[in-house]
Amino acid sequence: MSQIFKKVTAGSLPPSVPTTFTTQNGSGVPAANILLVNGNDSTENNVNGIITKGGVVGTGTANEVDVVITNRMQGTVTTVGVATSPIITFTPTVIGSYAIECRIAGYNTTASLGAGYSVFVAIRFDGVNSNSTGVADIIVNEEGAMSAASVSVTIAGANVLINGVGYAAQTINWGAVALYTFVGV
Repeated sequence: MSQIFKKVTAGSLPPSVPTTFTTQNGSGVPAANILLVNGNDSTENNVNGIITKGGVVGTGTANEVDVVITNRMQGTVTTVGVATSPIITFTPTVIGSYAIECRIAGYNTTASLGAGYSVFVAIRFDGVNSNSTGVADIIVNEEGAMSAASVSVTIAGANVLINGVGYAAQTINWGAVALYTFVGV
């Protein structure tokens, strides 16, 4: 009877845990078998709408990998009384056209009423100023007296502001999420 013995050295075995996580922008390397994985959003332009980043090159931390939804903006604000306040301020940095779609929710904490809006607007950025390509299309769904509230889109220099507009003696919490599509030269 024969016995076969094959000597295995530590260097010839595959690792018990992965040692590198390669992303589209850098590689994350676990430290003490710990890899930080984060989900984020960003206004950076990416045609796919999502990107992964890892390691010092992508995230600034060697043992980190981030999954980032791109072309996205979000914000919140509270209006008290008759006030117009930006929920989102977007500042383009690359010359071209931006089509922006935004969902906005408003909750009146004074009267316990709600509202929802959908905004579509397109702008052209010339390198210095943002320029409206037409009137924003706004879909409105308001409950009762919330019909006195509204949303607006304004431009101030390079900035595109998506605003909540409150009404007399009411406190309204606003929240918005927007996506944009970009094309340039």
